[in-house]
Amino acid sequence: MSSTTILSAKPSFSLKRSRNPLSRCNWLSMKTSHSCLRLAPRMRLAGIAFCEAPYNAATHLVVQDDLDALLQILPCDLRDNLLNEPKRSQLLEVILDLGRFPEARYLGEFGGQYLRSSKVSVKELEYAQNAVGEFGGDNRAGIEGTLHRISAIRSRNGMIVGLTCRVGRAVSGHVDMVYDLLQYGKSILFVGRPGVGKTTVMREIARILSDEFHKRVVIVDTSNEIGGDGNVPHSAIGGARRMQVPEPSMQHRIMIEAVENHMPEVIMVDEIGTEAETHACRSIAERGVMLIGTAHGQRLENIIKNPTLSDLVGGVETVTLGDGEARARNSQKTILERQAPPTFDFLIEMRDRHYWIAHKTEKSVDMLLRGKNPQVEVRKRDKKFKVVIERSKAYDTCDP
Repeated sequence: MSSTTILSAKPSFSLKRSRNPLSRCNWLSMKTSHSCLRLAPRMRLAGIAFCEAPYNAATHLVVQDDLDALLQILPCDLRDNLLNEPKRSQLLEVILDLGRFPEARYLGEFGGQYLRSSKVSVKELEYAQNAVGEFGGDNRAGIEGTLHRISAIRSRNGMIVGLTCRVGRAVSGHVDMVYDLLQYGKSILFVGRPGVGKTTVMREIARILSDEFHKRVVIVDTSNEIGGDGNVPHSAIGGARRMQVPEPSMQHRIMIEAVENHMPEVIMVDEIGTEAETHACRSIAERGVMLIGTAHGQRLENIIKNPTLSDLVGGVETVTLGDGEARARNSQKTILERQAPPTFDFLIEMRDRHYWIAHKTEKSVDMLLRGKNPQVEVRKRDKKFKVVIERSKAYDTCDP
């Protein structure tokens, strides 16, 4: 059944205008010709800010999952088991592998939970496949009107032998963690392991930017994960427009097409992963369009060391210093330096669903390449779901 879960939370933070926008902003603020908004903390203690919510931000985390639509593609006994499961609001995915016991996995838990003592049959996989419809070139499909994702595992001859049925949730209130950064109009890259909530955050950012900031937002939706399956996008993205991508290999072309044909102020793209896509991102950023994107990788160092993705944070090149310069820097003659300005001004490491680390990309990359420890912001929620921001924290002291 479709359900809505409300996680109670007090207001998270408020935005107030600063009389002196260049001197009063925190370390993440930037010089701009527009009036700058700064956080107005309610209390400060040892570099920690406890903040109040913006006037138009949600005061609760509201989770809508449309779970009934996903359960309809499962065998009847599994459907009944999950409907009676007390933890169903935390259901992450259901695994159906041929010849194995069906398994449910839940948020915040390691491993899975078997749903019955009999194994998955070919007939059950065929039933689920027929209920979902055609899979794309990336072996992904969706359920029309929902945010759920069904991913297939195939045998060598193309037969489907496994399904990962992942629950898609529309969450309102999660964007409070970065609401203050959105007003700068600068590009933001989210990195984190699969399942940490990157796509979920993208949906709400699309809604906030289009409905509250009144930006022209276009989502390049390769697997229909952000806007849901079907020709009409899910209401979770608000007034943002959505461009579907016929094949995953065409994502970079649709990104450029979106800029050239539809005059967006913001482009949103999920799972940046190829060299062509990183080049498309740089081209878009150089045209003055705000980018919101995600990439797989747990930390900034993963992006720097990835030759395909490093251009997103400015790229890395080897530089040979003269003897005098090397002595002045107290370094070796051959060093690594950032090659160009980063495509994304801010980078957010999503270590956990409620524990994020915010980088000013240019400064953090330069410090890491020099072997130094950058200063970052830790953004997390306390037990009451209140957003807590720890400023100027040493990167190596952050929780793993």
